[in-house]
Amino acid sequence: MDTIKIGIVGAGQIGKAHLEEYMNIPGAAIIAICDINLEEAKRVAAKYGVSNVYADYREMLQQEELDAIDVCLHNNYHMPVTTEALEAGIHVYCEKPIAGSYADGLKMVKTAKACGKLLHIQLAHLYHIETRAAKQLIDAGKLGKLYHARSTGFRRRNRPYVDGYGTAAFTRKETAGGGALYDMGVYHIARMLYLLGNPQVERITGRTYQEMAMDEERRLRSGFDVEEMAAGLVCLEGGITLDIIESWSLQLGGLEGSSIVGSEGGIRLPGAVSDREANGFSFHTTIADLDMDCTVNLERADWRQRMLSPFPNAYATSQHHWIAALQGQVPLLPTADIALNTMLISEGLYLSQQLEREVSAEEVARGSKSTSIVL
Repeated sequence: MDTIKIGIVGAGQIGKAHLEEYMNIPGAAIIAICDINLEEAKRVAAKYGVSNVYADYREMLQQEELDAIDVCLHNNYHMPVTTEALEAGIHVYCEKPIAGSYADGLKMVKTAKACGKLLHIQLAHLYHIETRAAKQLIDAGKLGKLYHARSTGFRRRNRPYVDGYGTAAFTRKETAGGGALYDMGVYHIARMLYLLGNPQVERITGRTYQEMAMDEERRLRSGFDVEEMAAGLVCLEGGITLDIIESWSLQLGGLEGSSIVGSEGGIRLPGAVSDREANGFSFHTTIADLDMDCTVNLERADWRQRMLSPFPNAYATSQHHWIAALQGQVPLLPTADIALNTMLISEGLYLSQQLEREVSAEEVARGSKSTSIVL
């Protein structure tokens, strides 16, 4: 297998998580790391045995012979770094969401296609064994004609910074672009779009909320101006609907997991009760005029598929898939296109809130503005 030489841009929480993942992937070689906090970059590089350290990603792009970079920055920094790397002839793996706005995400996708380079977005839920099992059932026609899906994400009270987790940069439009939708909703919405075949968005309606009490000192210090919860309904091509609820903070004991239904069957995916998994994977159908609620041995199915595959780890995680695609083992999943569609929906929910009405996909795309910040 070819060794893939990678540069990491960002030595913070996400950068460290990505580094940990690469350590377990044969053929992935992290040869450089960059962060404006040079001392932290040096510390992280020493811990993970990375030879070259930079404070400016442009210098890294110029001086290192890189196959790919991994962008581990806050949302509004994604587009400038990604497009510069693509134009320099380097493949790009970018942390979710694709960017801080649809306009910036669209520029990233167009640049990748124009440069003939791969753009991969970190949509971790696509590689969960539940998602892969759902895709098998759908591809085998066991759900029939798909017509409705539900995307849910739940945290009881776990807003970044104000509730003790993460930094204040997650809570500001200036750096993050959005709140719960961009932070966690991207995973759940993207998974449902993937299972539906990433259909074109037609219309969106929704509302966003910031209603639960928080420590006032932390609120002021954080500049908290994003949503803690969002809900909406999306009309997709082919008469498909998608309803959404995503929360960082919500006074309930949990939500049912995401689900997808068709004319012949339905699937329920696990839902989270705070940090505890609940409502496991299940398949529902009718056989011989009997209503069937079925469980699946996912671990056994995953083991069998790995044993029979020539590339058993190609879909193990987002990073494993990225390296496998760069090595030519498997085609890259269309994560950039799915992430862009997810961004269109999220921005549509914000616009619907602002205008207090349903909005079309065309007016969302037309009104989207760049929110990018150049380092």
